[in-house]
Amino acid sequence: MPTSPLHTILGSTGNIGTALAKDLTHYTDNIRLVSRNPSKINPKDQLMKADLLNSEEVDAAVAGSDTVYLVAGITYKTKLWQEQWPVIMKNTIQACKKHGAKLVFFDNMYCYDPNHVGKLTESSPVNPESKKGKVRAQIAQMILDEIKNGKLTAMIVRAADFYGPGAKLSFLNESVINRMKAGKTAQWLYAGDKKHSFTYIPDAAYATAFLAQQENAWNQVWHLPTSKVYPTGQETVNILAKHLGAQPKLQILGPFMLNLVSLFIPVLKEVKELRYQLDQDYCFDSTKIEKAYGLKAISIEEGLKECLK
Repeated sequence: MPTSPLHTILGSTGNIGTALAKDLTHYTDNIRLVSRNPSKINPKDQLMKADLLNSEEVDAAVAGSDTVYLVAGITYKTKLWQEQWPVIMKNTIQACKKHGAKLVFFDNMYCYDPNHVGKLTESSPVNPESKKGKVRAQIAQMILDEIKNGKLTAMIVRAADFYGPGAKLSFLNESVINRMKAGKTAQWLYAGDKKHSFTYIPDAAYATAFLAQQENAWNQVWHLPTSKVYPTGQETVNILAKHLGAQPKLQILGPFMLNLVSLFIPVLKEVKELRYQLDQDYCFDSTKIEKAYGLKAISIEEGLKECLK
């Protein structure tokens, strides 16, 4: 029988859930993986099927847990986000409060004010203009309200757009790295000369597991380690081309082309409201965690090299 506290991952089959499960083995031999179709990542993992929209199933999944990690992703459609995210968060918070579990919510940066994307810190204004951003702000506030009322011990960890070896549903992996590995021209949205931060999935997972073990990390927001060198689209392609021995070609999909392509790739319609993240410099700053715990991100060049292996 496991002797250490139970750590439960809600949404265990995605990029972060998979990496997090591996990193948690440094701290516990008691890990429960929860999703609609969970599969073992470590030999001792407990598996539990659950629909996070079902409060009874979430309650059962959280029961007995010391720490719960909400790292789920749902289909990238505004309507679904508006309908489902508040329900998922409500179910998770209720279950954590009932069973006395601490909650770690893995978030993104959509909630922040678009006018501040040039340098985003944990204290940047929460003032989203996009519909998806408003959803993220709403569900984050649900956690912050419970913390303020003293009813929940929790933390919110945030990452920039992520990338990493074998990453699924990653803009950088899908549109640039995988295309270049296949000998195709890399694609970027809106502007290839604007800088953009990316968070390396192994760094994000490692830091999330680490933070959950630190007593003084709870009840606050953390930006996960992200390289201070944030390249433009063209600079990213140049790095990859150098290691692939390829030509650094980059195709820019501007507004007109995006409208055209989105007729065939519907998910691109969902990107339009987030144009502000790509048509200006976007810097995600993780100085807070670096100063507090000395956690630093892999360099963007080393991270990209790992993706080519």
